[in-house]
Amino acid sequence: MSTINKKEIEKFSKIASEWWNPNGKFKPLHKFNPLRIRYIKDNIIKNFKLNSSSEPLKKIKILDIGCGGGLLSEPMRRLGADVMGIDASKNNIEIAKIHAKKNKLKINYMCATPEVLKNKKFDVILNMEIVEHVEDVNLFIKKSSELLNKNGLMFIATLNKTLKSYLFAIIGAEYFLRWLPIGTHDWNKFVKPEDLVKIAETSNLKLEKLDGMSFNFLKDEWNLDADNSVNYIAKFKKN
Repeated sequence: MSTINKKEIEKFSKIASEWWNPNGKFKPLHKFNPLRIRYIKDNIIKNFKLNSSSEPLKKIKILDIGCGGGLLSEPMRRLGADVMGIDASKNNIEIAKIHAKKNKLKINYMCATPEVLKNKKFDVILNMEIVEHVEDVNLFIKKSSELLNKNGLMFIATLNKTLKSYLFAIIGAEYFLRWLPIGTHDWNKFVKPEDLVKIAETSNLKLEKLDGMSFNFLKDEWNLDADNSVNYIAKFKKN
């Protein structure tokens, strides 16, 4: 029983050196990041009733699954959190370790998947832009949930399975705008919000919040909105 999709791992391993290039193959994630960081930070502060200090996430244990080169792990560490980042790609983890060391950030990076982590518990789990790349979504969410403390939070960001998401996320982003390498996404692996909620419920995760995300071309930035037909982000709480 594994959540690893070898084809997906190979795909991202080949471009691992691009992770920290804001104009490279991960440019969309760099554009995404300010919104993701703000969303995660604000919801953690609210849930755990923390103070909005310079390091508001101090004492919060975060697991960043599918951390890639560390684009989310590093900001979470800077906000004070105790961060562990895991990824199934050795190349990604090596890049993440080098970048964290260069920036003097203490982050526990490991080449692993949620099903192999034993006897570990976290306050927050980040599954951001990862569920559409795993082999078995049900198993992935189940094993991720097992690592979450009671009343802990899990954030999941992914792509809806709609005609619009095919046109925008694949035809538009990969073929027309060339924001992403062709073949980055497989529409068949996109997940409808209602399906994600059902899967989460079987793993004792209750949906607390679900927001759409859209790109504003005029402002050149991502924003939260009510339209979840392409990108969306959800916050779940462990029962």
